[in-house]
Amino acid sequence: MTIDQDLGWRAAKIKLLLMDCDGVLTDGRLYFGSEGEALKVFHARDGQGIVDWHAAGFSSGIISGRNSPIVALRASQLGIKYIKQGRPDKTVALDEILAEAGVAADEVAFIGDDSPDIPVFERVGFAVAVGDALEDVKAAAHYTTKLNGGQGAVREVVDILLAASSNQKSSV
Repeated sequence: MTIDQDLGWRAAKIKLLLMDCDGVLTDGRLYFGSEGEALKVFHARDGQGIVDWHAAGFSSGIISGRNSPIVALRASQLGIKYIKQGRPDKTVALDEILAEAGVAADEVAFIGDDSPDIPVFERVGFAVAVGDALEDVKAAAHYTTKLNGGQGAVREVVDILLAASSNQKSSV
């Protein structure tokens, strides 16, 4: 996959991958069981991408406006370190994670799909909209994935980030 020089430069600086959950790690649909519990479907390739990201020595996190024990479970399975749920103001959660992780905002990539993600996009070094994000979210992003949320978009981003990191190391 080839990306332009500006995106490659942005991607090469990333140390922390943050993402929304609904519409990014999932396709955005919510399923409810007879007891009222919300069920979510995650894509295995996205999970493998996150595992690969961690294996390369990087960290990840989720910032979600909703609370869900399913998100906490999936994050635990994948080794996702930073989990901020029930956070309608995602920039406050971003600031908390930046302090915990000890990274600068320009060293963070954030993947989103809906309008609450735009203020985070304005702060991070590499803002990514999934392929089926709202048009104003795509317009605010540095990159829009070819794949939709919950359909491998996170893996697409991880592959870009890892390739940029590898290219930076080989050119030093």
